[in-house]
Amino acid sequence: MIDKYQHFTLESLTPKLGAEVHGVDLARVSADLFAELADAFHRHLVLVFRDQELTRAEHKRFARLFGPLQLHPAKTRLGMPGDPEIFDIKINADTQVANGEDWHTDLSCEPVPPKASALYITQVPPSGGGDTLFANMQEAYATLSRPVRDMLLKLTAYHSGYKDLRAYGLVPSPEQIYPCANHPVVIAHPESGKPVLFVNEPFTEKINELTAKESAAMLEMLYRHIQINTRLHCRVRWARNTLVLWDNRAVHHHAIWDYYPESRQGERVTIQNDAPPKAFINNHGDGELWRR
Repeated sequence: MIDKYQHFTLESLTPKLGAEVHGVDLARVSADLFAELADAFHRHLVLVFRDQELTRAEHKRFARLFGPLQLHPAKTRLGMPGDPEIFDIKINADTQVANGEDWHTDLSCEPVPPKASALYITQVPPSGGGDTLFANMQEAYATLSRPVRDMLLKLTAYHSGYKDLRAYGLVPSPEQIYPCANHPVVIAHPESGKPVLFVNEPFTEKINELTAKESAAMLEMLYRHIQINTRLHCRVRWARNTLVLWDNRAVHHHAIWDYYPESRQGERVTIQNDAPPKAFINNHGDGELWRR
């Protein structure tokens, strides 16, 4: 499907997730153009922009149109060098653990996780590969059975930044405090009001209201549901100077590392959300009306 806005043309990737935006220079975004981009972002959750020539300052300036930038805790808490507003992506033959290989949402360990992420890829593997998969977490919740949906509404989960660090072999010193937070398992999207499944394997440590075994079994079922249910997914094939903007509250992503020993490089900025995630409250009784 191709949608025509006044300032650009938009081609959807799937009916429920993702779109490519054609005819936009992200280094020069007027107020009228931004209003249309914000509408497309709300509708499609993942926006792909090709052939962008952006400096780091222009990358950040575009992202700031959607809100203040979020500082990465690896820079502010662990003392890693570099601009705290930019997370650099550098995967090569020496990389031991690639960023984003598990389905996740960025920094859900924060008390206020990011609103959105904007990843700008400047180097792609010459032989191809390195695609990113995205999954619609509104649809992930909707496609569960009603008894499971009803149960999840009563639950909260503990998200630990330390769990994510362990996957990369990083152990903070005792004085380095990394973010951790409790969030509802099902949150209400702050703009659409729709319920969103909000657990992910890199950060979610446990479901608080369940026993350890029950929590592990429930989380494994939910992760498996996200991984194998391809109707939730769209796929972005990267090319040099492509920027992808996604709604971090409603979308998971998975970076495919299928290009070893070749290299992939880029930078990501994250955009602050206005408030912590709030639990979805089903006021309809039948559990179905919200899907209309």
